[in-house]
Amino acid sequence: MALIVHKYGGTSMGSPERIRNVAKRVAKWARAGHQMVVVPSAMSGETNRLLGLAKELAPSNKNTAYHRELDMLAATGEQASSALLALALQAEGMPAISYTGWQVPVRTDSSYTKARIESIDDQRVRADLDAGRVVIVTGFQGIDGEGHITTLGRGGSDTSAVAIAAAMKAAEVLIYTDVDGVYTTDPRVVPEARRLNSLSFEEMLEMASLGSKVLQIRSVEFAGKYKVPMRVLSSFTPWDIDLNEEAKSGTLITFEEDEQMEKAVVSGIAFARDEAKISVLGVPDTPGIAHQILGAVAQANIDVDVIIQNVGKEGRTDFSFTVNRGDYQRTLDLLKEKVIPQLGAEEVLGDDKIAKVSIVGIGMRSHAGVASTMFRALAEENINIKMISTSEIKTSVVIDDKYVELAVRALHKAFGLDQAVA
Repeated sequence: MALIVHKYGGTSMGSPERIRNVAKRVAKWARAGHQMVVVPSAMSGETNRLLGLAKELAPSNKNTAYHRELDMLAATGEQASSALLALALQAEGMPAISYTGWQVPVRTDSSYTKARIESIDDQRVRADLDAGRVVIVTGFQGIDGEGHITTLGRGGSDTSAVAIAAAMKAAEVLIYTDVDGVYTTDPRVVPEARRLNSLSFEEMLEMASLGSKVLQIRSVEFAGKYKVPMRVLSSFTPWDIDLNEEAKSGTLITFEEDEQMEKAVVSGIAFARDEAKISVLGVPDTPGIAHQILGAVAQANIDVDVIIQNVGKEGRTDFSFTVNRGDYQRTLDLLKEKVIPQLGAEEVLGDDKIAKVSIVGIGMRSHAGVASTMFRALAEENINIKMISTSEIKTSVVIDDKYVELAVRALHKAFGLDQAVA
């Protein structure tokens, strides 16, 4: 049988009863003959509780030493849930052992609170698997070159699970969460949204980066790079569901050339409400102007998304871009105080009541007219498009945020996403 990695989110680990159900599910897979590695998140709310305590006691100077201690603290949440799961498995009569990320070890760089995995030594884990044990490895954390505990940032347990699966050449990594797969769009906005049987890594990466919250972006990047099949499925199905049925449930994220890949032109619609638009008007239409504006923004560690520069007229042009709404005021202040005086621009305008809606699908590569269908559907609802961004497999538009749900519903219908693909 195969080596399988299971990952369970905080909601799945939220109480002793839920941990017991996870243990029963894992034991079912192990008794079927699979070698099992499990990566659990901290119990629901635990990481926030710990970081809340840290905030109360934190020094005013939040330097590297402060962030090191944050990682020491935050890592304990996963350590507790891993030990509890090992105990629950032992109570099921299943030999189990838990390890922290630094015991494996999962080696990372030294970027506290947002470390990146560099390598994984799987020797210890393989020895336990060969001895018939279920191995539980704390997600979200590792150890740097100097022996300090590090964490991978929010959602890092997904990344840990995929990285371990890649290092150990697992047959599949199953991400158990509180939803039963990836949908064509958010079912809370479009009740007719349909769960997808499969998606390509590229499509899932675009959807994750464009607002879908099902998977952490870095985990999808890892899975795509190392070709580790991922499956998103629900941890709230009965634990004793038939294993063969469970193994085919949810949404499989796999290779584009997979023959079972759904052949839809558009696979899903993502949206993000946390956007803001900034326009710098009347800047000199000269080489290097984009660098002068965006270079200063980048130095302030502000991420820029959609960018548009208008056609120049009489030596002047307008330059617009979007940022996260949380960075809106800081970006405006930066431009007004430091950038605009140097450029001699006429004016800076901002709009923090916008949103981005995107269509995603690998079928867009080989089908003409996809964008025009999108624009027609929005026009029929009298929704004005402020900005447009495209790539091979996505088209994004920036619109007023009050029209987001209307736009998503219109596009979902226009591309027939409520209909199963033959």
